[in-house]
Amino acid sequence: MARRVAIAGVGLSGEPGTPDATPYALHARAAREALLQSGLAPSDIDGVASAGLGALQPIDVAEYMGIRPRWMDSTGVGGATWEVMAAHAADAISAGRADVILLAYGSTARSDLKKKLRTASLNWGTRGPSQFEAPFGHSLISKYAMAARRHMHEYGTTLEHLAEIAVSARYNAGLTPFAAYSEPISIDDVLGGPMIADPFTKLQCCIRSDGGAAVIMVAEDRVKDLACDPVWVLGAAEAGSHVSMSQWEDFTTSPAAVAGPLAFQRAGVRPDEIDVAQVYDAFTYMELITLEDLGFCAKGEGGPFVADGKLRVGGSLPTNTDGGGLSACHPGMRGLFLLVEAARQLRGECGDRQVEGARLACVSGTGGWFCSNGTMILASG
Repeated sequence: MARRVAIAGVGLSGEPGTPDATPYALHARAAREALLQSGLAPSDIDGVASAGLGALQPIDVAEYMGIRPRWMDSTGVGGATWEVMAAHAADAISAGRADVILLAYGSTARSDLKKKLRTASLNWGTRGPSQFEAPFGHSLISKYAMAARRHMHEYGTTLEHLAEIAVSARYNAGLTPFAAYSEPISIDDVLGGPMIADPFTKLQCCIRSDGGAAVIMVAEDRVKDLACDPVWVLGAAEAGSHVSMSQWEDFTTSPAAVAGPLAFQRAGVRPDEIDVAQVYDAFTYMELITLEDLGFCAKGEGGPFVADGKLRVGGSLPTNTDGGGLSACHPGMRGLFLLVEAARQLRGECGDRQVEGARLACVSGTGGWFCSNGTMILASG
């Protein structure tokens, strides 16, 4: 049994922010919006995927919403989690193990930080392989910074190239009503900001926000019941690389170099056919190397590739059209928000930031310090 799979509805919560909400409430509000868009009822949902909250997630999230799933997933691979879980959901639906699957996420990361319930720096612990690197004290951001410097050394990527990614994200955010930051910035603004981890200044690092997102995926049998146009899943793939920096063979290549080509092959399309891309951008270098590894440009050419503004709405490869994690929102794990924005673009629902004629989208999430990647190719109905 092999059935086609579509995204039926998507939703966001916390636009522009609801600091009094709990993570569970953000899950539920986003799911309610996705259900309203799809025309489905909570009783139609027979699968739930969620991560990042609670000891028994996704069961606790399902209970909060009054759902009793017969399929569930709680994969946790960092920022790539949602693209990987969406691929798992698509496989389950295709095989007949579920008909309607809800992917939901909610986080009060910014509010928690203000309340001193968590620290600004992520602590990945010192067990397992991490015990051999933890004594040296390099944080998550410094791992990305080290990799960026290697790319600059090998390929001549410049500070201005990296800064343009942040400038383009802010340009797109200026067209997005719910973006956390929408004031225009320049390359000089980016380079002149406080240094966080060389070469990353503050504006080259993702923001911290609250927010929730939800995506409902359905079997082709249920498309006739929908109140909106379907967004079809054409192909998906996932890949992992390393946890220890010492086991990362090449700081200039990520797992997207494996997952990306596989996703395109399974979808039967090429990178040059993509109309809009949603790429995880916790840091500017993450976006640059992912674009290379997905095949939008050759290895080492990411800097010149982004330099002419092609990532902006109106450019030749509009990327992170809502402003991305650098300007729009980043409530801990952003991968599900990439799928929401891609579906909205393919349905023509994005107002001033709408990419004209968008028919094919590439969504790619990266986790850890380039430890994992999930890539999915979507098409309008």
